Amino acid sequence: MTTAYDFTATTIDGEPVDLGAYRGKPLLIVNTASQCGFTPQYEGLEALNKKYAEKGLTILGFPCDQFGHQEPGDADEIKNFCSLRYDVTFPLHEKIKVNGPESHPLYEWLRKQKSGLLGGRINWNFTKFLVDKDGNVVKRFGPTTKPEKLTGDIEKIL
Repeated sequence: MTTAYDFTATTIDGEPVDLGAYRGKPLLIVNTASQCGFTPQYEGLEALNKKYAEKGLTILGFPCDQFGHQEPGDADEIKNFCSLRYDVTFPLHEKIKVNGPESHPLYEWLRKQKSGLLGGRINWNFTKFLVDKDGNVVKRFGPTTKPEKLTGDIEKIL
């Protein structure tokens, strides 16, 4: 059985990372963008990171430019924006595609595990997937769901 821990990704600094390194920890996986109306959610995501990281939650950000060209920057620009504007300390990854034939394998799997209101596609930036300690997707949240609304669901799986 496939879990979130069976995938690999590349950090925003270009380093490969085996998501198996997070085995036993719950994850919140989010596709992000720096020029989106939902971009202020970085603040809420970082607040969740500060509140729950010591309890085991890991937030993984995946910049994506598939929606309205709202993540046009390169890795350095994205990293600097997130650091300077929102003081993001959770792991960011290289810019990926979340839909279509070139979508990242993790996102192909996430979409199959929990489809959204309009089917399996990711509909916009800041779609969030909550993964339990066993690597299974337990819930999908749409872009309009603010990070602070996730605390109850996060606390259930810690």
